[in-house]
Amino acid sequence: MNRRERLMATLRGKKVDRPPVSFYEITGLEETEDNDLFNIYNDPSWAPLIKLAAEKTDRIVRCSIDFSHTPDFLDEFSRIVTWYEKGSFFTRRIITIGGRELTAVSRRDPDVNTVWEIEPLLKNPADIKTFLELPVFEYRGKPEVEPFLKIEEEIGDTGIVMVDTPDPLCLAASLFEMGEFTIAAMTEQKLFHQLMERFTALLYPKTEAIAQALPGRLWRIFGPEYASSPFLAPQLFREYVVEYDTSMVNTIHHEGGFARIHSHGKLRDILDDIAATGCMGLDPIEPPPQGDVELRYVREKYGEQLVLFGNLEANDITNLPTKEFAVKVRKAIAEGTAGERKGFVLMPSGAPYGRRLPPLALENYEKMIEIVHEQT
Repeated sequence: MNRRERLMATLRGKKVDRPPVSFYEITGLEETEDNDLFNIYNDPSWAPLIKLAAEKTDRIVRCSIDFSHTPDFLDEFSRIVTWYEKGSFFTRRIITIGGRELTAVSRRDPDVNTVWEIEPLLKNPADIKTFLELPVFEYRGKPEVEPFLKIEEEIGDTGIVMVDTPDPLCLAASLFEMGEFTIAAMTEQKLFHQLMERFTALLYPKTEAIAQALPGRLWRIFGPEYASSPFLAPQLFREYVVEYDTSMVNTIHHEGGFARIHSHGKLRDILDDIAATGCMGLDPIEPPPQGDVELRYVREKYGEQLVLFGNLEANDITNLPTKEFAVKVRKAIAEGTAGERKGFVLMPSGAPYGRRLPPLALENYEKMIEIVHEQT
């Protein structure tokens, strides 16, 4: 089987010659070699891993879909100010609504592959009420699928391209600092639902348009982890995830697609609810102590419905001696492929995000490939 065939058979619950293996964010395509000071992958230490991902992994390339004539949901109401300070890049968003200002500030550092939200846009229930005075976000234009199709053509039979989308909870919760989000979600449920409904008005029709334009593709829906333990109780996971994400999953599946739920951390108390969305896949199923459930348990109880993506912890890639890491890789493969159930994709929960890739990390990635290819 070629790599694309292997992944598509896995998604369909068919037998494969070996389990697919993905490096998640590292695909050998998304890591550009430009001169951007904030691109950590320019460091030569990454080159062997990027090459390994391109040549040896079953590539799942993430791609978000833009819409023609539809700006970012907040940009048309915002004033954006940017500046550099001590080598870092800062962005301030200012929204003026009815005489009040809502502000948010983010920072990006050159040696770390992430954006830090150092001031959230919404800080209390009064800010939610102010935010809700904005005009309802409108869906306009059509999905720009050409970049997606170009990536598919470029990677050919070496993998697949995956539609990447937030859910309504992600769009709402990410406007807060985590502590303030949990308080608002627990104590202002009616108000928080109103906030989420603002995003469904935009997100649902976008999902339908993309699913129709790109039928039969894998999707990753991210955001449910905001409502997982220890942040919110399972009842609120049902309110804020199942109630909203089920519609997205149904839309994707109606067009022949494959909807995968992304949720880090503790899963045991919400696995029934994740399954209740009707999704066909789950990632990254982190092992204890980062998670709270073994992969074997998930496979046995939910393997008839779910293709499982995981179950390696990203920190183990950079910290565990290779001999110990190999034990975890073999355990994940054995548990993830046990029994006559749906498929399994060996995958870490994330990737190193510092500018220099540690030699141990490269060694452990190489060990993943070696062990997977032993399965043929």
